[in-house]
Amino acid sequence: MAGTVWTILKKIFSLTLIFNALITLAVVSGLLFGFYKSYPYWHPFTPYLLDGNLLWLAIAAAAINIFPSACIGRALHTGRFLFHHYVYGFLVLLFASLFVVFFTSIPFVYLFLLNSGEIAVNAGRFFVLAGLTLLLDDLPDVSERIEASLNWVKTKACQAKKVLHVLQLVTGLGTLYLFGAVSIQTIMNPERAVYNSFLLGGLLVTTITSLACVKRKAWLKITPPVCD
Repeated sequence: MAGTVWTILKKIFSLTLIFNALITLAVVSGLLFGFYKSYPYWHPFTPYLLDGNLLWLAIAAAAINIFPSACIGRALHTGRFLFHHYVYGFLVLLFASLFVVFFTSIPFVYLFLLNSGEIAVNAGRFFVLAGLTLLLDDLPDVSERIEASLNWVKTKACQAKKVLHVLQLVTGLGTLYLFGAVSIQTIMNPERAVYNSFLLGGLLVTTITSLACVKRKAWLKITPPVCD
């Protein structure tokens, strides 16, 4: 019983890390979109962030973290309730997308690029990312062709795993700097605390995940098809 509970908790932990990576990608993508659209008139988190282009460090860190995070869950055998959970992921993604299209004021293609404090918009964002998390975690089980394609990508990635290990360290430290810059700007402008909360949470967890994976040498230990 204790072993089953521990397995489920590790699976939830894995999904949470993937979800955080997606949140970080979404929030930072919106900031970069605004930065380039209004350049050179708007500089995010100035003067604590030296250059808005440094936000790409968070994009890279989150992307590099997805594979080792997913491997934590793929190595577990949690069984399934009625269906593979990619089915639930697809359904959540489908209904969340329809909700965004019909019940929010933002076009779906700009869902994560435009700033909005609407509850409906943010609920749509949450469930779209939740559906993507379930789908990504179980993507190899969708079809044998997708599994073979992913294994090919994993093989190529693992051939460069030493480079990815170093990049995970560099981008993790870079994301730590971003977290510090955003934190100071938020302290100096407390009215933005709520608005910056998702970004701060995403950057913090992304930083911890990156540095923890570096310490554990997660990329160096990965050999395909370890997640299968």
